[in-house]
Amino acid sequence: MSDFVVGITGASGSIYGVRLVEGLLKNGYGVDLVITSAGERVMAGELPGFDFKKDFGKEGARLRVWENDDYSAAFLSGSRAPRTVIIIPCSMGTLGALANGISSNLLERAADVVLKEKKQLILVPRETPLNLIHLENMAKLARAGADILPAMPAFYHSPKDVDDLVNFIVGKVFDLLGIEHHLFKRWQT
Repeated sequence: MSDFVVGITGASGSIYGVRLVEGLLKNGYGVDLVITSAGERVMAGELPGFDFKKDFGKEGARLRVWENDDYSAAFLSGSRAPRTVIIIPCSMGTLGALANGISSNLLERAADVVLKEKKQLILVPRETPLNLIHLENMAKLARAGADILPAMPAFYHSPKDVDDLVNFIVGKVFDLLGIEHHLFKRWQT
């Protein structure tokens, strides 16, 4: 079993998930990856031709890609719960299902397992504007123990390009995971 389960859903911003998986693999961690069907469609439009196994080469040996309807993953059981599930980007549909205890696929079940086992769930919602239902669902999940890290990059580190903005969000996820990184410059007074 890998160190982390990473989910990529149908919200725009699949580069966040790709960059996170890349960073975890480069730091020597194993990753179980689940991409929803909507996530695959969005990724095809945002990152045409990208293939995790092909593009990550030898680091891909620590990467296992799961179909979202494959219920044979050991991490679906509380007795084999992963330490962390990260959904990046997290669609409002997935967020709403999780907030209401609905787990109708592999990714939702993995998130449900880490919540019930008091492990770490990190959600990176990518939507704007937010309606009251979105906000209430985020609050509900935060009360249940999830970390909500919206894809809202800062600008104090003087980003030069989109990569700097993506790295800021991925760096904030690394901060929650307690992983050292140099993805962005820290605030200095």
